[in-house]
Amino acid sequence: MTKKIRNLKELSLSNDRYEGANLMCPGCAHNIIVREVLNATDDPVVVANATGCLEVCTAVYPKTSWDTSWIHIGFENAAVAIAAVQTTYETLKKQGRLPKAAQKLADEGRDIKFVAFGGDGGTYDIGFQSLSGAFERGHNFMYVCLDNEVYANTGGQRSSSTPIGASTTTSPAGAVSYGEKMMKKSIVEIMADHGAPYVAQVSPSKWKDMIKKVQKGYEAKGPVFINAMSACTTEWRFASEDTIAVSDLGVDSCMWPLYEIINERDEHGIIYRTKLNITYRPKNKIPVEEYLAAQPRFKHLFKPENRHIIDLLQKAVDIRWENLQRREEAGV
Repeated sequence: MTKKIRNLKELSLSNDRYEGANLMCPGCAHNIIVREVLNATDDPVVVANATGCLEVCTAVYPKTSWDTSWIHIGFENAAVAIAAVQTTYETLKKQGRLPKAAQKLADEGRDIKFVAFGGDGGTYDIGFQSLSGAFERGHNFMYVCLDNEVYANTGGQRSSSTPIGASTTTSPAGAVSYGEKMMKKSIVEIMADHGAPYVAQVSPSKWKDMIKKVQKGYEAKGPVFINAMSACTTEWRFASEDTIAVSDLGVDSCMWPLYEIINERDEHGIIYRTKLNITYRPKNKIPVEEYLAAQPRFKHLFKPENRHIIDLLQKAVDIRWENLQRREEAGV
């Protein structure tokens, strides 16, 4: 059974496993997402953290923002690191060799939860090989991608998550370029195609939706992937107080649709049903350009010579939204 969603007061009174004191940029959505992911369960949690903004800003020796077991690992292998820890735990549990405190929790039905956090650079690109392998092997853990659509920690370079038209340090807009040339990679569908039991896309601006999906992820058996929109004040270039407003524009324009994909297996591990559910439908779907206009990384697209990229993005978003609705209606 899915646990009851905590209200805002209950969340605010939770014992934080992620402390607010860190060096993240003011308004960074990473802080919101990580805190809610860890507070969505009362069970103990072990975290693996890929190199990136989150790791760099929360573990400046000798201080730490983490009040839980935490491992820093490279850009490329957060998934395999947490998978190894999870496998070790299961092996010790079967052998009856768990430490007393861990065994007591297991006896109470409170198994440790295993979570990895990585940015889009360490997920879509550098870490994809180990992520794919860990999902193919079926390890029981949750991977959360903090997707700010750029290598924000290392100079603002484009990643395969960067939307077409965005200006980055390696795809700069200028007299001969409108910025990023490629469409954003469809990471949610890619991870669902690994046969994962649960895959979802979330936004911190819809916190109830996010916590509900995270709780489903904790309860699933097998690898879980959560793609979280993490609006970046530094590289998206909006005011630090506008994080949630910009996130809402992404959701309401369907640039960042909220949905989940569930793969159900039989006793032999064969997938017999795949179900896509749209978990939020904008009452008034806004034009993509309203979302783009809130972020100076797209300001050059409003020049007459680049307006066709906005039209292209709108077309791509509309097609994807129609396809998601079609899949939901068809039950696949």
